[in-house]
Amino acid sequence: MEKLGRLVGRGYTCRPRNAEVLPPLRLAPAASSVRGRRAVVTAAVVPPSSVPAASSSAAVAAVCGTLAVQVHRRGGRHWRLRSCKGRTATAAANFVRGGSSSSSTRTTVNATVTPAHAADASSTADTAVRWSADEVRRAFIEFYKNKKDHDFVASSPVVPLNDPTLLFANAGMNQFKAIFMGQLEPNSPLQGVTRAVNSQKCIRAGGKHNDLDDVGRDVYHHTFFEMLGNWSFGDYFKEEAIDWAWELLTEVYGLSPDRLYASYFGGDESLGLPADFEARDFWLKHLPASRILPFGKGDNFWEMGAVGPCGPCSELHYDRIGGRDAAELVNADDPDVIEIWNLVFMQFYRDESGSLSSLPNQHIDTGMGLERVVSVLQDKRSNYDTDVFGPLLAALHDQVGGDTYQGRIGSEDRGLRDTAYRVIVDHARTLTLAVADGALPSNEGRGYVLRRILRRAVRYGRQKLDAPSGFFSKLVPTVVECLSAGYPDLSDAVCERVQAVLREEELAFDRTVDRGMQYFEGLKAELAKDGRNAVPGDQAFLLYDSLGFPIDLTQQMAEEAGLSVDMAGFEDAMEQQKERSREAQREQQALEQGVRPLQLVAEQTAWLDSQGITFTADEQKYEWDARPAACIKAIFSDDGFVQSTDEIEQSSSGTSVGIVLDSTSFYAEAGGQVGDVGGFSSEGGQQLFDVKVTQVFGGYVLHNGLKPAASLRVGDKVYCEVDYKHRRQVACNHTMTHALNWALREVLGEGVDQRGSLVTAEKLRFDFSYEANSGVSSTDLQKVELLVQDLISADVPVTWQTASLSQAQSITGLRAVAGEAYPDPVRVVTMGSSSVDSMLASPTEASWQQQSVEFCGGTHISRSSEAGSFVLLEEQGISKGVRRIVAVTSAAAKHAQEDGSRLRQELESLEAQSTVDEQALQELGKLFDAADFSAPLKADCRDRLGKLRKQLKKQQKKQKKGAKASAEEVAGAKATLLDATAAAREAGLTYCVVAIQGPGMDGKAFRNIISDSSLGDMAILVISKLDDGAAEVLASVPDSLTKGAGDWVASTLGPLGGKGGGSASFAQGSAKAAGTETLAKAELAAKEFFAAVG
Repeated sequence: MEKLGRLVGRGYTCRPRNAEVLPPLRLAPAASSVRGRRAVVTAAVVPPSSVPAASSSAAVAAVCGTLAVQVHRRGGRHWRLRSCKGRTATAAANFVRGGSSSSSTRTTVNATVTPAHAADASSTADTAVRWSADEVRRAFIEFYKNKKDHDFVASSPVVPLNDPTLLFANAGMNQFKAIFMGQLEPNSPLQGVTRAVNSQKCIRAGGKHNDLDDVGRDVYHHTFFEMLGNWSFGDYFKEEAIDWAWELLTEVYGLSPDRLYASYFGGDESLGLPADFEARDFWLKHLPASRILPFGKGDNFWEMGAVGPCGPCSELHYDRIGGRDAAELVNADDPDVIEIWNLVFMQFYRDESGSLSSLPNQHIDTGMGLERVVSVLQDKRSNYDTDVFGPLLAALHDQVGGDTYQGRIGSEDRGLRDTAYRVIVDHARTLTLAVADGALPSNEGRGYVLRRILRRAVRYGRQKLDAPSGFFSKLVPTVVECLSAGYPDLSDAVCERVQAVLREEELAFDRTVDRGMQYFEGLKAELAKDGRNAVPGDQAFLLYDSLGFPIDLTQQMAEEAGLSVDMAGFEDAMEQQKERSREAQREQQALEQGVRPLQLVAEQTAWLDSQGITFTADEQKYEWDARPAACIKAIFSDDGFVQSTDEIEQSSSGTSVGIVLDSTSFYAEAGGQVGDVGGFSSEGGQQLFDVKVTQVFGGYVLHNGLKPAASLRVGDKVYCEVDYKHRRQVACNHTMTHALNWALREVLGEGVDQRGSLVTAEKLRFDFSYEANSGVSSTDLQKVELLVQDLISADVPVTWQTASLSQAQSITGLRAVAGEAYPDPVRVVTMGSSSVDSMLASPTEASWQQQSVEFCGGTHISRSSEAGSFVLLEEQGISKGVRRIVAVTSAAAKHAQEDGSRLRQELESLEAQSTVDEQALQELGKLFDAADFSAPLKADCRDRLGKLRKQLKKQQKKQKKGAKASAEEVAGAKATLLDATAAAREAGLTYCVVAIQGPGMDGKAFRNIISDSSLGDMAILVISKLDDGAAEVLASVPDSLTKGAGDWVASTLGPLGGKGGGSASFAQGSAKAAGTETLAKAELAAKEFFAAVG
């Protein structure tokens, strides 16, 4: 017998068949009895005001019976309402499992039917049944799309592809950032969009916005959430945003107006801004003044960052209890008075000095967390009690057994079982969506954040729920099932891929998690014994570095044990690593750029527009060997726009300058391709300005360089001189990146997708998805390399054409980067005998797969043969499921081929010898490691080197066996040893060190010699240098001296890099190579050791 109130969220859903006709009834918590398997009934049943508590049983039965609730659960167990009967204020609903009553299992749920005590009680009960998470999302989007004329813009990937400042998409406005910053490209698919609506996938774990540490401790923080939002880009503003928000909440969602409160910006003297009375007055149309509250900039002034667009905002708060004045509880962290929606009025821009100026266009950016508004609409005080998390909690319980999720927090959650439930289901959503959108667990950046999240979830499961190994990845299908209605890209194939990635990552941690927890338990006991309450920093670092425990996981375990962590000690070690990395990165950037590039943001692009300066015409960027004239329209520096470069102060390290022209032939950095370099000159050819970096911001191409010696002014005429030698090498590498993409698909299959690329004049780098744990085999790499080389030899044309996005997307075999937003129209590039024209005329032809065809806005060669050659230098894994290839073309490829051919010939020469020359083999191995040549050839050569090394070992063993000393050699060695010991005795020494040449002394001969009674109590060590360059060491120490022969041998072999062992009385060892100098050092070490201890 269980209370119905505890059964909510167990994975069952309720679907009233005629909810539009009859309001639902609520069954108050009561006992349920089931014969057979238990059914969980989550239907809320409250009689409407039209059915009073004193109604006849017939009236109650009629309402319940007509409602015809169907309760079902995944897995095929279905329940439907069969009958309802009861006395005046009590009714019993009879549910049947199965198809017919004769073959069904019945369950009866007894409950008290309570009347609706107020008008909004009925409304709340109604919404509790109707508003599933999917329905809430759908209603929001349809309201703004169909009723308010907004464009639906699908959620961007949760992994930002074009914003390096973000680890993850953490707000709905992220994908519209270019609009707010005034940097939207003219051909962006967002051009022309003035109103937008969507539900954005968001992750807040890492960086400025990080909810990771709070997840599990309460019932409303999440690392993954959905943000419902609507936007206006220079279209409507405050009044419409406020009116429509009110309409949606009260008329569509049916929330009681009496429970809603609005806040507005109350002004700030430090900002020089008055109160936003305009927003307040618009709210007065809907709310009494007592429920419209002013707050300061901390609550009601929104900023994108320290620099950028910002503005006042207005928040909507909801009182879960109702029937009271809750104004004092707004923004007071009361769990029953919560913010549900934030309306941002983006109207200012903050510059580096902190000053505010008005934006050229005013925007609206609103955000409402789906999980929170669902909890309101379903009348649940916890987000985890809604249907957002119910199926996941049920799926987790199916694996771990024991008590179901009870919703306990704080001190009530003994053993942290419910905390573990919350952590795991939240993290399952986060990881599923992140991996689905292209991120992968790794050791850096967002990949490391994901690895931390997974290990946090696994640790909770294993330690708090006693979950079986591999439990976490099994939650992925449930996550996909719950979210696929809102995000159709979560296909079965994606589900399988995500599950495979997380399964492997989870199993990798499984191998260390138990050991790590055991280590921590031992450490905890040791600290308790010593009376200490802090985990030492070096121990925390050991857990991190050796056992894979992220520091926050160690902190969490420490907190649960009542301990702290010495973070200063931990961070010392980490900071040293980070500083080394930062220094290397700074050096690399300085080497590559030679200049610090400037950037244009909203304030600057708006200023350019206000001056009547149009976007830079850059159509000539696809032309070759051109020298077009252009006019300087703007000169930009760290201090802003100037009329002349003479106004810019020169610094000792060089001052960055950015120049905007009316037109340009320079290609600006985009799509993984570096920008052009070159310069501006006068009509007569005098060099005026060196262009080091070319970038584009909101349609304005900025040519970056150092302040020139010559004076340049706005309005000057200059001639663009692109470094076409540099451009041509970049183009060769870019075109061969396309060829590589095509070849990988040909060899490895359709599962290979581009994950990123970098094209420079020196090399090309291509990242792609590939699930094989061992990477791409050398055989497959050779096939890929040969395919690209054959394509170059075939001298096929490279053609391109601009086409509508929808038309281009229909071309069979077309390759595009997953999640990338392409412009419309889009540029299509193909390499092969068929042109883009013919593909567009018949896009479904299967033969198009036989040649490379991609979306691309970069620069390319006109025929494949211009690349000259292609060599695949390197293939490696960079994260789970993602591989990286580095390759070169043209002259660099020819050099690599020549090096590879030369080294292969040297290897063949070595292989042809009857015996292996050890020194030659070692030197050749070093040359192979240092040289850049074909990766598949290098793999083959390394295998052959390995065979030669094995051959050498056999050769050396054979030589050693055949190197037994002759009788004469043994006699000579004995005579040398006896003479040396006699001299040592005369010198008053108790030890003797002797170096001999050749195999005259082996273990057997040595034992025979030291058994001679004439040696007395003398410690003896012999160093024999063999003919093959190796050395052997033998030592004997009599018992009377009580010295260690083993330590003596070890000390002697130290300078030789050898190894040995034995007892205190007799020991021996050897070293592979011993030169004259190292032998002398070994002899000295032997003497110093025995002299020191003797």
